[in-house]
Amino acid sequence: MSEEIVIMMIGVSTFLGALGLIALIWAVKTGQFDDHSKFIDATRHDNEEDLRDAVMMSEKKAAYKARKKEIEKQKCMPPD
Repeated sequence: MSEEIVIMMIGVSTFLGALGLIALIWAVKTGQFDDHSKFIDATRHDNEEDLRDAVMMSEKKAAYKARKKEIEKQKCMPPD
């Protein structure tokens, strides 16, 4: 490669890097990455009742699967 092309590539990459850095600094200063209500909403909606509902749903799923396996076993058994 010629020297001029390498110098041009370094200049363009430096310009683009500086542009990205300026955009990041602007976004941080204007609060683009701030989410103050995220953790508040998570704790507000995560209570004991929600947890109990989740446990009950998982128990229902487990009981349904066990019942389904039991029915399948009864179908596969030879007649008496």
